Amino acid sequence: MRVLIIRHAPAEDRAEFYRNGQSDDLRPLTNKGKAKMRENVQGLQTIVPQIDRIADSPLIRAQQTAGLLHAAYPNAIRETLPALAPDGSESAMLTYLQQHGSKAQTIALVGHEPNLGALATWLLSGQVDSWMPLKKGAACLLEFVDVVEAGQAELCWMLRPKQLRQLV
Repeated sequence: MRVLIIRHAPAEDRAEFYRNGQSDDLRPLTNKGKAKMRENVQGLQTIVPQIDRIADSPLIRAQQTAGLLHAAYPNAIRETLPALAPDGSESAMLTYLQQHGSKAQTIALVGHEPNLGALATWLLSGQVDSWMPLKKGAACLLEFVDVVEAGQAELCWMLRPKQLRQLV
C-alpha cells in the first residue's frame, strides 16, 4: 500500500480571519493557493498515476485542497476523516490505513502541519516526533511493503510544492 501525504495549500491569513470573528476551521484557501495547488496536482499526476482513496481533514482548507486533488483523480473514493484534523491522533490514522488499504492501493491523506509531519515520522520510524515537516502544498509518498504498522513504512519521495510544479 502507498500512502500519499499532502499538506493543504496556502490559506487566508490566520490572524486576519480571527479578527473577523470566524472559526479557523472555516479559513479557506487563497485564490493564489488554489492556482498553485492545481499545478502541484498536475505534477503529482506525472508520478502518481492512480489514487484509490482520498481522506481529508474536516477543515475547509484541507477540504478545498482535497477537492482539487479529487478533480484530477475522479475515480478515487473521497471521505472526510476527523483524525486528520489538527487535534487528530496518529493511532487513529494507522487504524484507518489498516482498515481501508490493500497492497495495491494508493491512499491520499490531506491535512495539516505539524500533524502530517509527525504522522510521516511515526509511520517511518515508529518514533513520536516530527522531523519531516511539509510546506503548504507539499507531498510525500510512503509505502508499506508487508505489514501496515508504525515504523514499517518506507519513504519513496518527499517533494516541495515548487518541485511538484516543475514536474509538469
